[in-house]
Amino acid sequence: MRDTSHALIVIDVQNDFCPGGALAVADGDAIIPRINELMGDFAVKVLTQDWHPEDHASFAANHPGAEPFSLTEMPYGPQVLWPIHCVQGSDGAAFHAGLATDLADLVIRKGFRAAIDSYSAFFENDHATPTGLEGYLRTRGVTDLTLVGLATDFCVAYSAIDAAKLGFNVTVLEGACRAIDLDGSLAKARAEMRAAGVRLEA
Repeated sequence: MRDTSHALIVIDVQNDFCPGGALAVADGDAIIPRINELMGDFAVKVLTQDWHPEDHASFAANHPGAEPFSLTEMPYGPQVLWPIHCVQGSDGAAFHAGLATDLADLVIRKGFRAAIDSYSAFFENDHATPTGLEGYLRTRGVTDLTLVGLATDFCVAYSAIDAAKLGFNVTVLEGACRAIDLDGSLAKARAEMRAAGVRLEA
């Protein structure tokens, strides 16, 4: 019998983060077969989905003169300005066709508030506004989490660190993730995950 206290969290395996997408992660689709295989090993399976309105504050296009991947200051701190991606209802926001979405128990959408970005599956980028995922996992009796998906150094890392701070036992399977690695962000994310008590495995 599968361990009902252990959940698989699959982060943002969406078209815009896969090759050919608006914010493609190199080899982002290469992790899908392993993720599908992992789905059968977990009793609790959650997918997260980036889900932005067109006027989202994290889009460089909504800041006149700003270049994609530049930094701006938001009320909650520094914010990378991204290319337009994962717009609600768009093909780019859809899960990759190869992902076994029918096996998921829950899909949790994030980033739908126009004024604030949301990397983590647990909190918006203000680190205070919850997504509701913690409550769902607690009521399912989950204590341990394995995280996979896109991208290692942003949404996966933010989710893993928040989960560890909330008291979950957290493992990130780096072989089932891919990174953006923007200006050394991957090394920084790995160090921060380890410091938070997250286990990094292949």
